[in-house]
Amino acid sequence: MAEQKNSTLGLMLRELLKERSLSMRKFSELTGIDTATISRIINGKRNATPQHLEKFAECLDVPLINLFEAAGYPIEQRQEESDSDIHTSVDAIQSLLKSSNVYDDEFSVSHVEQKLESYGLYAQTEEGKNSILNDFDEKIKSVGSIGPFISKLKELYEKFTLGKGTIFELTLIGSTLLYFIIPVDVIPDYLFPIGYLDDAIAVQLTTNALLKK
Repeated sequence: MAEQKNSTLGLMLRELLKERSLSMRKFSELTGIDTATISRIINGKRNATPQHLEKFAECLDVPLINLFEAAGYPIEQRQEESDSDIHTSVDAIQSLLKSSNVYDDEFSVSHVEQKLESYGLYAQTEEGKNSILNDFDEKIKSVGSIGPFISKLKELYEKFTLGKGTIFELTLIGSTLLYFIIPVDVIPDYLFPIGYLDDAIAVQLTTNALLKK
């Protein structure tokens, strides 16, 4: 059964790399995972860790849950057909946290929303605004990541610096940027790369909220 699951993930990765015209060497450079490890994962000779899958998902711009399922990680399936992307992402994060054994608390979207609300108030202060303007670029460099999560943050940062939006929208954007910049989140950033999964949820929440306006 394990070999079958490894084969499923390997075939998926091969197809994704082919679609994106990525060589294994280039994929290694983008993810920071050595070529030999990627080769063994693709050929079913070793299991992919949750950290591997998180980096693959970011680089290939695919839902993390798809890679989790292909790799054979247990994902809680919800019955409702109208599940949101956020709920699906939370399922994947819960599974990852349990398998990593580095985070004992229960993760929930409400915890992220509470943090965003408090950071929204801070984003309205001069200190909060200065923190965003002075610390965002440095935080991006320290993460050294690529993919839709980081790209969306850069887009939000540009809107914030240019003042594009209503006071409500800029406060919402500011709260998300501060969530990313400040290391003490729902999942602490020092638990890299797991510590940035909740930041991705924060970005998704803000993006959805902005689309409704």
